[in-house]
Parts: sequence; C-alpha cells; structure tokens
Amino acid sequence: MKYIKVIAFLLFITLSNAQENRVTQVIINGNKRTKTPFLKKLAFVKSGSILDTTRIASDVRRLKLLPSVANVEYSLENKEDGYHLTYTIVENFAIIPGFNIATDNNNELAYRFSVFDFNFLGRNQLIGGYYSRDVFNSYGAFWEAPNLFSRKFGIGANYQNIVSQEPVFFDNNQDVNYKFSTKAFQISLMYEPNFNNRFELGLNISNEDYKFLEGNLPQGTPSELGANKVAIVGEYEYNNINIFYQYLEGFRSLFTYRFVTGSTGQNDLLTNFFIGRNDFEYFKRIGAKGNWANRLRLAYASNDDTPFAPFAVDNQLNLRGVGNTIDRGTASIVLNTEYRHTLYEKGWFVLQSNAFLDAGTWRNPSGNLNELIDGSTLRVYPGLGIRFIHKRIFNAVFRIDYGIGIGDKATNGIVFGIGQYF
Repeated sequence: MKYIKVIAFLLFITLSNAQENRVTQVIINGNKRTKTPFLKKLAFVKSGSILDTTRIASDVRRLKLLPSVANVEYSLENKEDGYHLTYTIVENFAIIPGFNIATDNNNELAYRFSVFDFNFLGRNQLIGGYYSRDVFNSYGAFWEAPNLFSRKFGIGANYQNIVSQEPVFFDNNQDVNYKFSTKAFQISLMYEPNFNNRFELGLNISNEDYKFLEGNLPQGTPSELGANKVAIVGEYEYNNINIFYQYLEGFRSLFTYRFVTGSTGQNDLLTNFFIGRNDFEYFKRIGAKGNWANRLRLAYASNDDTPFAPFAVDNQLNLRGVGNTIDRGTASIVLNTEYRHTLYEKGWFVLQSNAFLDAGTWRNPSGNLNELIDGSTLRVYPGLGIRFIHKRIFNAVFRIDYGIGIGDKATNGIVFGIGQYF
C-alpha cells in the first residue's frame, strides 16, 4: 500500500507538470478582415500543445509571410489550467490597385492598370487582373488559394492574353520587330510542407504567334511563326527570411522552370525547350536603419540556337538604367546588390534611400556559355534611388532609381516601379 501511494503521488506530480507546461488556449487579436479560423489553421501551436517557444517563434515567422499581415507579436499568460497564448496581429490593407507607366519599344507611352486582392475571402487567397497597353493591348486574370484544401495544399489558375512588340536580334546585328501574341491558360497545384518550403506544379496550354512588323529581316527567316504548346511549369521556394516591416534578414532561394513537352509549329525556330532560373537572395540588417539586399539570378534555356531568346536585358527585370528590352539571351548571370537606409519613419510612412550596383552577362542566341564569363557581354550599372513606403499596405513601395551605365555604348536612365526591385 505504501508503494502504491508513492506511485500515485509521482503520477499526480507528473500530470500536474504536464498540464502546467501545455498551451490550453490560443487567442488571436488584431485581425479585422483575415479570418481567425484561417490563421489558427496555419499555426503549428494548437490548444493542448506542449509549450515550446521555438514552435511559437516559427508560427510568428509563418504569419508574417502572409500578405495580409504586417507584423505579429505574441504573449504568454500562466493560468491555473495552463498557458494562454495570444498572437497580436498588425494587419495589412491587401486590396492593391496598380498603375505603371513606362516607355514602349516605339519610345511611346506604355501603361498598366491592375487590381489585386491578396486577402480574398479573408483567407489570403489572391484574385485580380490587369490590363496593359505596350504598343498593343494585353490582359490577364489570376486566382490563387494556397491553403484551399488544407494547411499544406492549395490550387491556382490564371489566363493571359499578351500582345506585344518584341525586338528580335539576329546575327546581322539588325533589330527586327515582331508582333508577339500568346493566349495561355495555366492551372497549378501548390504544396507547402512547412513555412520554409513551398512547391508548385502546373500545366500550361498556350498558343503563340510571331508576325513580322518591321526591320531588316535576314534571308530565309519566316515573316510569320506559330505554335500550340503544352508545358509543365513549376516552382520550388526555400524561404528563411525574417520580416519586420521594411526590414528583411535571411536567405531565400526560388527555382522556376518551364519544360515544353509538346509543340506544333511551322518552323524549327519555335521548338521544344527547357527554361530554368534560380534566384538566390540574401538580406542582412545593418544597424538600426540599414538593410543590405542581394540577388544572384542564374538562368538557362536549352533552345540556344533561336533568335527568339527568352531572357531579356531590361530596366524592370535586371539592370536599372539599361533601357527597355535592349537585348536578349539564352543564358544569363545577373547580380543585384543594394544598401537600403531609412531616412525618415513616422507612423505608417517610411522614406528610404537606396544605393545599388546591377551587373549581368548573357549568352547570345547561337552563342556559347563562355560568353557568360569572358566579359564580352558584361554590363554594369551603379546608381541611386529612393523609396516611399506605406507600412500598413501590402507591398506598397513606390521606387525611383537612376542607373548609370559603365563602358562603351552604355546608357543612363530613370526606372519607376511598385514594390522593392527584389
């Protein structure tokens, strides 16, 4: 009987300690539009979970990655029945209109209107579309629900009708302008095993057409090309970035690919191909107001002998100040590095300065990979910029950059945009 009492006492102590070290209630405050059940579904820590501050910190980081969330803090209260965990949300405004102005390939005005809701139905689904005028009219519509089926599984779909004037660069160094038209529908499955890793696999069905507009067309080159294509597309993202409003710290890798499994066309210039691109990003906090940001972009296409090369040298994509689609290539290495410094911050508003260096090399169509390292295609553009940031609106960063080219035939120019460059 004595031993039974000792065992019962030890069991009582063990159960009491276990109860004291458990989270018995999870509370979410501060969210207005974002649904509380949706946020609780994403969190690892549930009511009844063993208290683990590491897992709580993981939840904070995961919730900060949501477009609808600007910041998250947590608190713990030790109650008689266990710990009460409270996540306090600072919510973003997530219905974002967009309006971009640029110069098109005819040196005339190009513009793009868009509106996207990044917190559709209060569940961080994306829905929206755009209309653009860049010599010709284009439009597109998008819907993504990354957590539609469960915390890990979702789906996305989009349709785009893109018509543009595309400069094509042949061996005679003469620019030839084509009217490029593509109608494409894509559906994708999304899988997120944890907040660091995300996979996406999709099927893209498209029709592409090139029609000659103007220029010195090489002999034997067709004036019209067309193809119906079916492609496997996808992404893999590793994200270990900590976010605190305009400041980022950590590492991110984003691999995107497109493998065309079938196409029918009238010419060998539009053939089956593979495109792969990986962005490596690294961010480092410098003091209280500084942020060092870096992106290394590696890209490769297997259709290396076509003048219709997939990778453009362009202001908005890789080199600030270079101009609007001044060249194309079938492989590339691009490095963007910049130092961002907060000049003024009060309430929701941030004024941020920016000093950057953009550099890149390309493999020309029908060229070889040595062009990436021999310096023959190297372009270097240092520059300065400024950012106007709204801390309570998702991705509300209006940027102005001025890039200065180094070397022969280099250009200078101003680049406007919405969102950080990377």
